[in-house]
Amino acid sequence: MSRGAIGVLMLETRFPRPPGDIGNPETFDFPMLYQTVRGASPKAVVEDRETGLLTPFVTAGHDLVERGAVALTTSCGFLTLFQKELTAALPVPVATSALLQVPLIDAVLPDGQRAGILTISAQNLTADHLAAVGVPEDTPIGSTEGGIEFTDAILGNRETLDFALAEVDNVEAAQDLCRRHPEVGAICLECTNMPPYAAAIQAATGRPVYSIVTLVEWLHASAQTFRA
Repeated sequence: MSRGAIGVLMLETRFPRPPGDIGNPETFDFPMLYQTVRGASPKAVVEDRETGLLTPFVTAGHDLVERGAVALTTSCGFLTLFQKELTAALPVPVATSALLQVPLIDAVLPDGQRAGILTISAQNLTADHLAAVGVPEDTPIGSTEGGIEFTDAILGNRETLDFALAEVDNVEAAQDLCRRHPEVGAICLECTNMPPYAAAIQAATGRPVYSIVTLVEWLHASAQTFRA
């Protein structure tokens, strides 16, 4: 049992996970626990919105708590749809998505600025996903769809990922978001596989970047008093 750890409800994937990715324990300097939810492929969660996966996620969450997790997160930002249900079913704090940070970002930015979202799939990120975690429906959104590597590799669950090309996709999508919406004063990365490129995005756009990594670091710092 690993006390004081953050538990991660993982999609069933095979693509590489470099440092910075939620699925790589080297991303964090505190203990992490991982539990794969069988049947929860990227396609099932992002494109098909399979609500039947809720029960397996709850079961996996209880397993992580029994193993010592003091709080839980997930490996897909689209799981905002399960935020209410998972917090109701599990005995520790649950943060399903980096998008939980958007209302806070909006609250702290200077007047006239707002958060923008960079997602792996704008066509699948719906008003329901945003409303589930209190994100304004008119929040500016950019996407790596149409890029040369990142979206296809992750949603296609490929065994290989060209990190250099994936970085290009993320940087160009973030720059496009800021060009289209100059009021964007900070960027929130919906996808948990985007943080390896956060530094490059920040350097290219001049905007602070929030992600599942910043959320988990906050969650770990604040959740140490919780015990199941």
